[in-house]
Amino acid sequence: MQTVYDTVGVVGAGAMGRGIAQIAAQAGSLVRVFDTQPDAVDRALREIGAQWDRLREKGRMEAAAVDACKARLVGAASLDQLADCRLVVEAVVERLDVKKQLFAQLEAVVAPDAVLATNTSSLSVTAIAAGLGHPERCAGYHFFNPVPLMKVVEVVAGLKTDPAVCDALAAYARQMGHMPVQAQDTPGFIVNHAGRGYGTEALRIVGEGVADFATIDRILKDQAGFKLGPFELMDLTALDVSHPVMESIYRQYYDEPRYRPSVITAQRLAAGMVGRKAGEGFYRYVDGKPQVPPEPAVPSVDELPPVWVSTRAARRQELYQLLKDLGARIETGQSPSANALSLVAPLGFDITTVAVVERLDPARTVGIDMLVEDAANRRRVLATNPATRADMRDAAHALFARDGKAVSVIRDSAGFVTQRVVATIVNIASDMCQQRICSPQDLETAVTLGLGYPIGPLAMGNRWGPANILEVLFNMQTVYGDPRYRPSPWLRRRGAIGLSLLQEEG
Repeated sequence: MQTVYDTVGVVGAGAMGRGIAQIAAQAGSLVRVFDTQPDAVDRALREIGAQWDRLREKGRMEAAAVDACKARLVGAASLDQLADCRLVVEAVVERLDVKKQLFAQLEAVVAPDAVLATNTSSLSVTAIAAGLGHPERCAGYHFFNPVPLMKVVEVVAGLKTDPAVCDALAAYARQMGHMPVQAQDTPGFIVNHAGRGYGTEALRIVGEGVADFATIDRILKDQAGFKLGPFELMDLTALDVSHPVMESIYRQYYDEPRYRPSVITAQRLAAGMVGRKAGEGFYRYVDGKPQVPPEPAVPSVDELPPVWVSTRAARRQELYQLLKDLGARIETGQSPSANALSLVAPLGFDITTVAVVERLDPARTVGIDMLVEDAANRRRVLATNPATRADMRDAAHALFARDGKAVSVIRDSAGFVTQRVVATIVNIASDMCQQRICSPQDLETAVTLGLGYPIGPLAMGNRWGPANILEVLFNMQTVYGDPRYRPSPWLRRRGAIGLSLLQEEG
C-alpha cells in the first residue's frame, strides 16, 4: 500500500496518541510510538493490538491485515529513533512550553523536509511553531477522541505553514479513513469555536430562570433534532474538560461577549459535579443512568376559552390550521374578546413586550414558538409572561396537547429556547465565515462529524430562514441590549438578499 507518509512518528502514548497510531498503521504506514514513560509505550502497543484482535473477531478485519498492522507498529526508546519519520504527530500534554520544547528537539532529529504536526485542541499552532528554524513545516492536526470512531480531523495552518504541508496532511487523513477540514489558526479552530453557541446560550437561559436543565434538553432534542441536549452533552464530556475550553476561547478572543462562560459551570466544577463520570452533574446518575425528572402532567381543563391569534404571529396561517385541527374555537376579529386566550408567536421578542406593543391583556396572553414548522417537530413550546393567569396558561397547555404531542411551558424571555440557541449557533458560524476561518462546506462537515449536530449550523439557518434568524437576533439585541446577539455582517448580507448561507463569496 502506497501512503502519503511511509514512516510516521507519534509522540505521546495516551488515548489520543494510541488512536492516531492505530489509524496510521491501518493506512499502511510504519508507525513508531514514543513516550517519556516506556511502560506507556508497551501498554499502548498491547492495547492497539488487542483492538485489532477484537476487530478481527467481529469480522471487520482480516487476520492477514491484523498481522500486517501489528508488524507496522513499533515502539521507540528515544526521540532519536524517529529520525527517519516523514511525519511526526505529537499528542502530549496541552501546554505550550512542553510542545515548543518537544518540537525544538524533534527538529534537531528529523530530516529538514519532515512534517511536524501538533494535535493541540486549543493552543496556537503559530505559537508552537514560532521557535522552529523551519516553521513552514509545522501544522495543526487535530483529531477527536476516540480517534478511530470520530471521523473528522482539523488541518490547521499557522501563519508560516506551507500550504503544501496542509494539502499533504489532508490527503493522509483521507487515506486513514478520516474527513479532513482545513482551518486557519484561530482560537478553537472550527469545532470548538462553532460549538460555543449550543451550551453557552443554554446556560444563559437557565441562568435567567426561563426553564430547567431537563426542559431545555427536551426542547432542543424534540424541536431542533439534536441527539443530546446541551446539559446531557456537558455531562458526557465532563465540565473539567468543557468549562476550561469555554474560558480559553473567551479569553483568547479578548472577552468577546458571544463566548462568555457561565458561573453555573464554574460553580459545579468547583463542587466536583462534573458529569456522568463523577456520578453527578446537571443530572444525578445511578448505575450510569441519568435520573431525569418527569414532565409536568397536562392540566385538566373543563372548558377551553376561545382563541385569538395575533396578526403579527409567525407562521400565522399554519398556526390557524393547527388550532382548527385541535378543535379550538377561533376568534377572527381585529382584537380578542374579553374572555379569549390571546395567542402570540414572536421571533426574538418576549411575550411581555408583544402584549404591551399590541395592546393585549397580558393576563390572557400566551406565546408559542413557531420558528420550526409544527409538522417537523415533536414538541410544542409555550411561554407565559409575568402576568399570565394560571387558568389561561393551563388552557393553552391542555389545548396544544390535545393530539398527544408533548408540550413544554416556559417562563418569558426574548426568544424561545430553540430560537435563542439556533440563532446563536448560526450567528457564530456566520461570523467564522466572515473571518474566513474555514470554508462554509468545511464548517458544516466539521460540526456534523465533530459535534453530532443533526445538520450543520449554516444548513440550520437555511432551513428556518436567514431572515427569520436575523429577526430573532435583532429583536433579542433590542430587548437585552447585549452585544452577544449582534448579527454577523456575513449573516446580515445573506439574510437581506435571500442568499443561501452555504454559498461562499467570490
